[in-house]
Amino acid sequence: MSVKKVLGAIKQADVDYQLIDNNDKIAIGISGGKDSMVMLYCLYLYRNWCQKNRIKTFEIVPIHLDMHFAPLQIDSIIDYCNKLELPLIIEPTKIYDILLLHPTNANKISCSICSKLKKGAIINVAKQHGCNKVAFAHHGDDAIETLLMNMIHGARIATFDPKMYLVNSQVTFIRPLVYAYEKQIIQIQKDLDIPVVASSCPNDKHSERENIKQLVKQINQDFPTSSYNLLKSIYNDEKVHLWHPVHDDSKQQ
Repeated sequence: MSVKKVLGAIKQADVDYQLIDNNDKIAIGISGGKDSMVMLYCLYLYRNWCQKNRIKTFEIVPIHLDMHFAPLQIDSIIDYCNKLELPLIIEPTKIYDILLLHPTNANKISCSICSKLKKGAIINVAKQHGCNKVAFAHHGDDAIETLLMNMIHGARIATFDPKMYLVNSQVTFIRPLVYAYEKQIIQIQKDLDIPVVASSCPNDKHSERENIKQLVKQINQDFPTSSYNLLKSIYNDEKVHLWHPVHDDSKQQ
C-alpha cells in the first residue's frame, strides 16, 4: 500500500506544481540513502505509468556524487540501477576537501556550504548529460523540519519549493516527494528490500536538522494528526493569517 500512496503523492505533486513535462530529461541525485533510492524506484514506476497511459514521456538519469568522505560500498546501488535499466553515473568530487578548508566555529563541516557545493556539482553533471531538470528526494517531513528551522533560527516562515527554476544555470530543481512522508518511504524500502548505504557524512545524526527532526518526531507522537496538519499548513494558502504592521515612513525621517 505504501507504494501506491507514494505514487499517488508524486502524481498529485506533479499536478499541483507541474513538476514533470513531456520529454523532460531528469537527473536524480542518488546518495544511496533510503529517500533517494525509493524516489528512484517510484519515479521509474511513475514514468512507466505515464508512458503506458500516453500522458507524457520523460527520461531518468541517476547520478551519484562521490563526496570524498569515507569510502562507500555502492556495488548494490549500481546493481539495482542496472536492474531498472537506469545505469548509475558516478561523479568524483573534491567537496570534502573544500569543506575542510572552511569549518564552522565549532570546527565541523558546514552543512550550508556543502549544500551549495552539491547543488553546483550535480547541475554541472546533469547538464553534461543533457538533463534539463534535477530531482531531489526531500519529502514532506523534510519540508516541515525546514519550516521550523527557519522559524526558530531565522524568524522566517519559509521552506523549500517543490519546483524552482535557476536562471543562471537554466536548470529546474524538482522535489517529487513533497507530499510523501518518511514513514511511507521507510516502509517501501523495507518491503521491497531496496538496497541502501549508510551515510558517510561526519555530521550525520549530529546536526541542528537532526535536533529539529527529533522535535517533530516527539510532536507527532503526542499529537498523531500533527504530521498531516503541519504539512498541509505549508500549502493551505487560503488559510494564511499573519500580522502586517503598518510602517509610517514619515515618522522614520
